[in-house]
Amino acid sequence: MSSFLLHVAVQPSSVGPPMRAARYLRGGPQLPRADFQLRPVPSGFAPQEQEYQQALLLVVALAGLGLGLSLIFIAVYLIRFCCCRPPEPPGAKSPPPGGGCVTWSCIAALLVGCTGIGIGFYGNSETSDGVSQLSSALRHANHTLTAIDHLVLEMVERLDEAVRTELTTLEEVLTQRTELVAATRGARRQAEAVAQQLQGLAFWQGVPLSPVQVAEDVSFVEEYRWLAYVLLLLLELLVCLFTLLGLAKQSRWLVIVMTVMSLLVLVLSWGSMGLEAATAVGLSDFCSSPDTYILNLTREETGLGSDILNYYFLCNQAVSNPFQQRLTLSQRALANIHSQLQGLEREAVPQFPSAQKPLLSLEETLNVTEGNFHQLVALLHCRGLHKDYGAALRGLCEDALEGLLYLLLFSLLSAGALATALCSLPRAWALFPPRNPSASCSGSHLSEPFLHARLEPVPHLRSFPSCRRRPH
Repeated sequence: MSSFLLHVAVQPSSVGPPMRAARYLRGGPQLPRADFQLRPVPSGFAPQEQEYQQALLLVVALAGLGLGLSLIFIAVYLIRFCCCRPPEPPGAKSPPPGGGCVTWSCIAALLVGCTGIGIGFYGNSETSDGVSQLSSALRHANHTLTAIDHLVLEMVERLDEAVRTELTTLEEVLTQRTELVAATRGARRQAEAVAQQLQGLAFWQGVPLSPVQVAEDVSFVEEYRWLAYVLLLLLELLVCLFTLLGLAKQSRWLVIVMTVMSLLVLVLSWGSMGLEAATAVGLSDFCSSPDTYILNLTREETGLGSDILNYYFLCNQAVSNPFQQRLTLSQRALANIHSQLQGLEREAVPQFPSAQKPLLSLEETLNVTEGNFHQLVALLHCRGLHKDYGAALRGLCEDALEGLLYLLLFSLLSAGALATALCSLPRAWALFPPRNPSASCSGSHLSEPFLHARLEPVPHLRSFPSCRRRPH
């Protein structure tokens, strides 16, 4: 019965195998990409190749080109506004036509920028959640690998201790019965064979790659990335709010300061857009076919065989368990030791009462070893580690990639809104009415109708002939 359960446990599950998280991305449309010489580059994820690196840098360069075109357009528009304005007729008191449209277009652009900020906060949170899921899956996989090594080490130490102490003592007690000594030596050989087989199951022992270290490095980078985006989002939010306040208060100095800050945030938005676009392109290429790249990378970093890596990363009926033979031999050896100890207990204890104590100790060691062995069989099954692998891919290829796309949308809306605001703000502050110095000193401002009324010239009183003084 135990052999049947062992055979079922070491085989990959045929009912509902774990689905790879990135399978929904397979076969999706891929954007064309090229290197610096504009030669086409395959869409496969190959960050170590120079052509692929140039393709990603070209995506970043496109964002830089967009920034340059935006700055040129804004500069040409402002130069045309400042130098090519028709002169105002003398004595004109009404604002030029279209002033309200300019102000409202600036306000609408800033409100679109605020909407983009909300999208950016959501995308930043989604990206952080995906990276956190990746780190959690790596830590859980490390816990499984560490548990396998710990169980193997504990069982080997228990069996070695039993061979050195209890079985040696039992041989000394049973020296008068040759057949009992032979049975004891057979149990010793079986225990040594089990220990030797178990040592080959700790496949991660001595591997230089640590999933915990990878998780810590990823979390460290993600913490600073999250903080940088929060600061960028807050900076743009403050720029939008203070610009709206300056337009409402008709404060020229505040609008001028926010115009300069809008130019700075525009540069940062285009820069973040380039990084987000390149990262999204690389991540989508990786998620379209992650198994091959991760298998090759893990083989290079760990030196493990392809049979072990394929078993845990693929976990399907096409790949057999590389540890099945060792587990089967160990299970049979443990069963043989158990039957031999039962035979020794029946034959030796009535004639040699001093053999009862080492036999009871051996049975206790064997029971603990069998319990740990069944736990080891469950841990060595591909289902647990493959589940962590799928969770890591889901965090990276679903949440993190979705968050990157939302951040890319935020950068696009931010760049468009700030470019529109930079074109509108100089025309808006040119329409602000002048402030009354006395009202500014007293802390109150005159409203625009009263200001125009005060600035209008007072008509001279006409002299009537009847009011003229006659000369004496």
